[in-house]
Formats: sequence, C-alpha cells, structure tokens
Amino acid sequence: MKSLLRGAMAMENQKPYISMLFVQCIYAGMALFSKAAIAKGMNPYVFVVYRQAFATVALAPFAFFLESKQTSLSYNLLCKIFLVSLCGLTLSLNLYYVAINYTTATFAAATTNTIPVLTFIIAVCLRMESISIRRLPGISKVLGSVISLSGALVFAFVKGPPINFMNWYPATQKQTSDSLIKSYSVGEWIKGSLIMISANTAWSFWLVLQGRIVKQYPAKIRLTALQCFFSCIQSTFWAIAAERNPSAWKLGWDVHLLSVAYCGVIVTGITYWLQVWTIEKKGPVFTAIFTPLALVITAIVSAFLWKETLHWGSVGGVVLLVGGLYSVLWGKKREDGKVVTNEQNADTNKEEIVLECITHQ
Repeated sequence: MKSLLRGAMAMENQKPYISMLFVQCIYAGMALFSKAAIAKGMNPYVFVVYRQAFATVALAPFAFFLESKQTSLSYNLLCKIFLVSLCGLTLSLNLYYVAINYTTATFAAATTNTIPVLTFIIAVCLRMESISIRRLPGISKVLGSVISLSGALVFAFVKGPPINFMNWYPATQKQTSDSLIKSYSVGEWIKGSLIMISANTAWSFWLVLQGRIVKQYPAKIRLTALQCFFSCIQSTFWAIAAERNPSAWKLGWDVHLLSVAYCGVIVTGITYWLQVWTIEKKGPVFTAIFTPLALVITAIVSAFLWKETLHWGSVGGVVLLVGGLYSVLWGKKREDGKVVTNEQNADTNKEEIVLECITHQ
C-alpha cells in the first residue's frame, strides 16, 4: 500500500515536468506547421485570420459554460481589450507569419527565447519591474538581458561554417528538395530577422499590458476568447487590404487547413490550460525555464525532415541567448525569494509583538 502511495506521489510530482515538455513540443509544432503552410503558398495575413477564427470557436463554449457568471464587461474595459488585442495578438502574429516567410522554423523558435528578456525590459521602462545594479541579482538581470539580445543578433546575422555532421542528405538530394527549402538572400534574411524581433517585442508588450487587463477582468477564458475574436476581425481587415485575390482564402484538405487548425485549437487551447496549471503548481520561473526546448526540438525536426543546415555561428548565438535567459531568470528568482523572505520575517515579527503584548497583559 505504501509503495502504491509513493508511486502515486512520484507521478504527481512529475506531472508539471511532463506537461511543460508537452507544451514545448506543441510550440515546436507551431513553428514547423506555420512554416510549412506559408512556404506552400498560403498568405500569412490570411493564415492569421483563420488561426484566430479557429481559436475563437474552440474557446467560446468553455468561456460561455465555465465563466458565464463572471464580472460583466463595461464599455471602457471592452475598448481596452480591443486595443490590447490590436497591439498584441493582431500585430505580433501578423509580423510573425510575415517574418517566417523570410527565415526558417528554427530561427522562429530561437527568437521566442528573447520574449522573457524583452518583457522584462519593457516592464522596467514602464516602472512595473524594479531593478538594482548594486546587487548581484540586479546585475545578473541586466547582463542577462544584454547577452540574450546579443545572442539573438548573432543567430540572425552570423552564420559561420555549416555543421557537417548535421547534413543528413547529400548535395544532389538537397537540390531536389521540395519548396519548403529555399535559399535566402542576405537582404531577405535581415528583413525577416528584424520583423521577427519586432513581432516578439509586440508580443512582450502585450504580455505586460495583459497583466493589467487581467486584474480588471479576471475571467481568463472569456478574456482570451474576446481577444481572439477581436484579433480575427482586425486581421480580416488587414488581410483584405493586403490580399485582393479571392483564391488566397480557399482552404482545402491539405497542410493549410491542418496548420491553422493546429495553431488555433491546439496551441491556443491546450497550451493555455497546461501553462496556467503549471504556473499554479510550480510558478512562472519554472515554466519559463523550459522555453529553449522548443528550439532544440524544432532544430532537430527541421534538420531531419526539411534538410535545414545548422551553422556554428547560429549555435553560438543560441548559447548566448539561452545563457542570457537563464541569467535573467536566476536574478528574478533570487529577488522574488528575498521579497518572500522579508514578508515572512515581517509576519513573524508582528506575531512576536502580538504575543509579547498578550503576555504583558
């Protein structure tokens, strides 16, 4: 009986790790499927419209049945949600899918590691995050931010020699590969890199604003569904203005339909719940630590299936990027730990004062 209980406890303790591994696999799949659909000719603006439509349809039933008795919406709050959706979801996703047309799925997965650092920098600029360069955690966060962003730039602009043992296919076979693989000019790669960094910056800004909106409207599922709905409408106008060919809106039983359904339903639905559950169990730092795994999974799958060639310069950029990320997370964790310790000490002192007062009485 005791062995069964221990086994159950061990399995319970492993659930957060398993869930985060699953989440990173899903995110890796998002980069791979998105690259496949757009490389096969799907318009990136149309892709965003369909993705947000699928996400809205998937979340609407849960928002209606699970959070129907939550706080009502005011006109002022509805306008804020609309603007936040425009700034974050619509802008960041449209820029992301435009950029992925000029870069690779591996690069798209790599740059997502800059989001925690960019979010921290924006929060500091808006005075929502404190920083002290006189203490080791503060120095760690500043240096980590610089190193992480430097790594992203190195990954984007410094390729270096190819990694020979990652060339799974001979040169003759590479020349006959499908349309997913194409050679990018220097101008296209730089353009895609800058657009991708802009997309991540917009997403980081959305994360910062999201914190304030959630405090005013704590119904998270309804909030997510509303933002997906607003983003779908906004992206529709964007797509109509950018794409005038009606045939671009056709969806068949191919990789286009699979990609938008995967990104809309699986990424928006499943990963949302798993990440919220993991944050409640282990905290946000634990969740952020697993972010680089999506890059590793994407790079391996891309090298096998799409014959993407990795370069030593890119590897160096990834090392800097991930090292900077963990430096920021370490500093943040140390500062949060000190805050918790100080609060516990303050509570302890209050209890001691109360006990002394009772004793003297």
